[in-house]
Amino acid sequence: MANVSHRRGDITSHPDAPEMRARYDRMIGGRDVVLVDGPVFLLGLYCAVSPWILHYTTSQPALVPHNLIVGIAIGLLALGFTAAPSRMYGLSGAMCALGVWMIVSPWIVGTNPDAGVIWNNIIIGALTLVLGIMCAGTASRSAPRT
Repeated sequence: MANVSHRRGDITSHPDAPEMRARYDRMIGGRDVVLVDGPVFLLGLYCAVSPWILHYTTSQPALVPHNLIVGIAIGLLALGFTAAPSRMYGLSGAMCALGVWMIVSPWIVGTNPDAGVIWNNIIIGALTLVLGIMCAGTASRSAPRT
């Protein structure tokens, strides 16, 4: 009977081994802030539903779609950070800008906001800014040096 089982050999002699190793390093290399992706998504989710949680849909009707849209944008950035980290961490600056915008938005978009609305947006904005700075720092640290 013939021996049809293949012997396990060394894959380093395979012609595609260097390309596969480089691809694997690219995929794993951008995962330095994997622990940030989840909190960013949860922050975006909370930002999107915060008008209904804090019940300011009647007192600040202009901030309702605002927080919904900004929350969806933050959530989409988080999904992008998870799906394509090497491409998306360049957009960490956009997340920082969204954080600053959330801090000042109650006075620009809203009309006579009360303390609850102000503190809600300041906390969301500050957390977004901090997480954006963490992502930007990691992106600049893990960027290939030329």
